[in-house]
Order: sequence, then structure tokens, then C-alpha cells
Amino acid sequence: MPTTATRRILITGATGYIGRRLKDRLLQRADLQLRLLVRDPNRLRPEVRQRVEVVQGDSFDATALQKALQQVDMAFYLIHSMGSGPDYAARDRRSAEQFRDACIAAGVARLIYLGGLGRMENASEHLRSRLETGAILSARPETLQTLWFRAGVILGAGSASFEIIHHLTQKLPVMLTPRWVTTRTQAIAVEDVLTYLEAAIDLPAAGNWQIDIGSEPTDFRGLMQAAAASLGLKRWLIPVPLLSPKLSSYWLMLFTPVPYSIAAALVEGLKSETLVENDHAKQLFPTIVPRTLPQAFQLALQELESDAVLSRWCDSSAGEVCDLSPPADPKALVYRDCRQFALAGLTPARVFSQLCQLGGAAGWGGYDPLWSLRGMIDKLMGGVGLNRGRRVPAQLRVGDAVDFWKVVDLRPNKRLLLLAQMKLPGKGWLEFVIDDDWLIQTAHFFPKGLGGRLYWYLVMPFHALVFERMGRRLLAQAAKMPAS
Repeated sequence: MPTTATRRILITGATGYIGRRLKDRLLQRADLQLRLLVRDPNRLRPEVRQRVEVVQGDSFDATALQKALQQVDMAFYLIHSMGSGPDYAARDRRSAEQFRDACIAAGVARLIYLGGLGRMENASEHLRSRLETGAILSARPETLQTLWFRAGVILGAGSASFEIIHHLTQKLPVMLTPRWVTTRTQAIAVEDVLTYLEAAIDLPAAGNWQIDIGSEPTDFRGLMQAAAASLGLKRWLIPVPLLSPKLSSYWLMLFTPVPYSIAAALVEGLKSETLVENDHAKQLFPTIVPRTLPQAFQLALQELESDAVLSRWCDSSAGEVCDLSPPADPKALVYRDCRQFALAGLTPARVFSQLCQLGGAAGWGGYDPLWSLRGMIDKLMGGVGLNRGRRVPAQLRVGDAVDFWKVVDLRPNKRLLLLAQMKLPGKGWLEFVIDDDWLIQTAHFFPKGLGGRLYWYLVMPFHALVFERMGRRLLAQAAKMPAS
């Protein structure tokens, strides 16, 4: 429990892209006691759960909010609902109001919020919602101090913006680009964002502050060129007037890991300038100097190359793209394809280690053209497709994305359960259970209507190929692993 000299900090959104990284950074400080408000505590690493206080719930749960904010000195609000449905803006407003009022009732001294740069009069729907959230959280300065940080494009391994820029730059030597590539912006490295957020805890200033943060001004063409230079590549961007926002969204969806819904929201936002409008960052934090664009890209690439990606854009629990369903009860599902493979002397640890390397660049055990075709079909239907990849090549945690699957249950050396996030006429899971001397591999499917049932029987011949090969290849690869 915290001592009298220790401040208690609440982090919301602690399993999202920024929240995960901020949590890990603040855990290094002995003068802080962290409390996390999360929907699913299983998404936190066991060693993290031992070092923090965890309250299960969300910002719409009044009881959970009251419990989470009790005796809290400062709270980080890192929540947004983009991707949760067409009413996400209304949900954002309601969430912000309830959280602000709960902070006031609990006597919280300071609320720290990270939103986006931009102006309300020409902002996209997504950005307008972030601006409204900041205004709502800041609306009671007489009873609650709010530090409202505003950032534009955040560059870091795993961020949606970085992954889009990185994939396009890698794959396309020549790009036909829409007019919005000339929109002015000020990007910032994710590490600099975290530095500002941490520094806000110790800031002696009183009153509400809107703090705009970013590196040097550029446009999105400049971001692409900086990314190409960091990769040692030369790229040509040719603006054309024919690419509408909808066509641009499909273009991003096909060549990058993001699904159509995320791509459309980002493209809409790229039409508005996102520039720093005040010097409060320099005034309040004179020792923090944001990295240049080349430095930001190099840092992100180093994180990728060292397999040290702490979080990704799809870690968030908002919306079906990143949604986590509870672990499934296979007995409740209608259709199953179950295959058993003898371990033949292999230890459960070896087999489980190989399971945790599925997907991404390693593939799914063979028949790669069939997997690629399924991924392309999913992309064309507005799904996430295969090229979302993995956070790191050889480790998994609950909540990780693996191509068009999501890890929903992971029990070391015993069970791995993946939720299908491709477009389906129903819900699907892929389960691996290590039981005694057997690997039991089961595809579960809960169909929706007649179309779901027809779908299952149509794909059964392909299952016979890919799932049988997958299980055998897993054990063959495990047998080749060096003895530990």
C-alpha cells in the first residue's frame, strides 16, 4: 500500500496503445502507486497485476468509477470510443462527463487528458469528438484542474499512423496520392508524448492548461519522405485529384494493416491541419525537446527490429476491430473441426512455444496462398485481413492481434484460444489445448442464420487441408527447436 509520501495515480485506457506504455514507464517510479481501471484484468501481464491495484469496469460504470477514484491524487484519461459504432461521439461525451464528475466527487486534484490537435470549425468527426472530450473534461476549473495535451500524428512502433506510413513506404516505390498529402501537421514521437505525460504528474503549475505538443511542421508528403529516408529508400509521390476519401480509404486498407473503418476515420482526419497553436509546452516543460522526424522514425524502427514493441493501435478494446470476447465455452458452439496430434515425446513447453510463434511472417503452417486469398477477401469486405501481423514474432499475451485473429485466452503450456476477427457469417475461434501427450486443435464456429451454416460446409474442404497441415507442422517445428 502507498505510504503518506506516495501519490496514487489512476490510469484509464491502460491496455491501449499509450496506456500500456505509460503504465510501464510509471511502474519504474517508487514514489507512485498505480491503479488501473480496465475492462478485462486478464489483459494485464501477471507481473503487472502484482504491482498495481486493479479495478474492473469502465467509465460508464458508476460503481467502478467510484471505487477506482477513491483516494486518487491524479487521473489519466486515455479513453476514446472510435470504432465502437456510429454513436461513438455521443459515447465519448457521456464518458467524459461521467468521469469528470466522478473525479470531482472523489476529490481528485488533477486530471490529465491526451487528445488531438486541430480546430473545431474544420475538424473531422473523429477529431471533433476528441476536442469535445477535452472541452468537457476542462469545464469545471474551479473544482478540478485539467491538463489537456493535444498531439497530432504519433510516431512509434505499433501506432496506426506509423504502421500506415511504414507499410506504404516499404511496398510502393511510386505512390499516387490524394490532395491531402499537402495538409500541414506536426507529428511527435510516442516517447516524447510519454515524457510530457509523466512530467505532468510533477508540474507545479495551477489552473487548467491546454498544451499543444509536436515536432517541426511538415505535411504528410514530408512524413512519407522522412520514413523512406529512415529505411534507406527513395520514393516518388505523385498527387492526383481523382482519389476521393473513400478511394483513399480502400487504398490504405489494401496496403496497410488497418481495416476500412479505421482507414476511413484517419483519411477524414488528414484533410484538416493539425498544428501546434500555443507555446505552453515550452513554457511549462522547458527541458523537454521533442525529437526530430528522422529521430522519431529511427526510434520506431529500432523498436521493431529489436522485437520490443510494447503496444499496438489494435490493443484498444473499443470496437469490433479490437474487441475481446470472453474465453469461449466450446460446448456452447455448434460446429467444430477437432484434430488430435500425438506429442511423441515433445514437452508441452516446446509445443506451446511453437504455438506462440504462429502467424505474421512465420505463417500458419503451409498453404500460404490459401491464407493470403482469405486475407485478401477479408480486406475487400472491410475486415482486418492478414497484414495486421503480430506485435513481436515469438511472444503472445492476451489481447494481442495475430493477423486476423485475437488472443482471448492464454494459459502457458496448456491452452491458446484465438478469436476470429475476419468478416464471417457468425463467430469463430481456433483453440489449441495441450493435454497429456496430445495437442488438440479445434476450430469452433457459431453460425448466424442459414448463410453461416452454408459457409461452414463450403469451407470444410479447405479446413481439411490447412488445419491438418498446421497441426503436423507445429509439432515438426517444435521437434527442431534446440533443447532448453
